[in-house]
Amino acid sequence: MDESGSTKVEGTAPAAPQTELSGLAHEVLRCGGTERAFTSPLNDEKRAGTFVCAECGLPLFTSDTKYDSGSGWPSFYAALAGAVEFERDETLAYPRTEYHCARCGGHHGHVFDDGRNPTGLRFCNNGVALRFMPKGDKQG
Repeated sequence: MDESGSTKVEGTAPAAPQTELSGLAHEVLRCGGTERAFTSPLNDEKRAGTFVCAECGLPLFTSDTKYDSGSGWPSFYAALAGAVEFERDETLAYPRTEYHCARCGGHHGHVFDDGRNPTGLRFCNNGVALRFMPKGDKQG
């Protein structure tokens, strides 16, 4: 992360979508929207596996880092190395740190410093921006 709160993963470029996005997924991933809390089935996903970007399939989080934050959105204490880029978001009265998929640039959510150990971070992710790949599947 640089002084502006942004990171850039060298050698990454926007990828073509792997799947057609639903209206809500498009609103979140491409327009920076937010799904309603407690609406994603991934909020309650407990199986071992990998959470990938719903647009391009890049692995972003493992189930080992997922926890119930009580926020109503899938929450993780760490992203996979090089999987996300950060950007300062000043759309509310207070600044936040937004994160995007490092491959396709899709908006996933915000990261806060009120999370679990060992990092103390809470990656608060829109469930519609993720796909879950159970362990043993091609990407999981």
